[in-house]
Amino acid sequence: MKRLEGRVALVTGASRGIGAAIARRLAAEGAHIVAVARTVGGLEELDDAVKAAGSSATLVPLDLRELERIDPLGPHLHQRFGKLDIFVGNAALLGNLGPLSHQDPKLFHDVMTVNVTANWRLIRTLEPLLKLSDAGRAVFVTSGAAVSATAYWGPYSISKSALEMMARIWAAELARSSVKVNLLDPGAVRTSMRAHAFPGEDPMSLPPPEAVAEKIVELVLPGYAKTGVRAT
Repeated sequence: MKRLEGRVALVTGASRGIGAAIARRLAAEGAHIVAVARTVGGLEELDDAVKAAGSSATLVPLDLRELERIDPLGPHLHQRFGKLDIFVGNAALLGNLGPLSHQDPKLFHDVMTVNVTANWRLIRTLEPLLKLSDAGRAVFVTSGAAVSATAYWGPYSISKSALEMMARIWAAELARSSVKVNLLDPGAVRTSMRAHAFPGEDPMSLPPPEAVAEKIVELVLPGYAKTGVRAT
């Protein structure tokens, strides 16, 4: 039997890169995928891959910067599924790499909105559904940038640091529930974001997104009992 048979998993940033790999892997383990992303074409390609894996998907075209559109997500999912078993907060913006004093205000705001505030809005709308699961699991994809004060990485590093603290607080608040909240730092991975940040790097020297997906599966299994963990 597939390890996630009958479970419902929501993945943000699911149309490409790490998010798409996670969605495909969870589908291969039997989960129904609620795929959230901006790119409709990418979501449709994911839908084909999920069906090929023998599972099914609900496609949610959504720009996470449109915060007011996040709030109805929980009620809609409750009406359709009655619960949510897995939430993977993967979507993120890199922003501009440069001095803090030179950052464009709108771009800085967008990075904080997608990487932090949107995840908070998702927490608000999805927590009741995760509590309805017998073993709700939430995982946020983070970065080494969250723990290293590296010059010119300000917006991204600040946002990931805030995300980590938010996840740890949420884990503490849910410590007596059946919901477990954890973080995963995948390290260097072959993605378009990585290529943008390190244009001179050979992408084939890095592990593919599928390597991250394998780690996520372990963190969302019903039997995984740890919470507030920063896995690598």
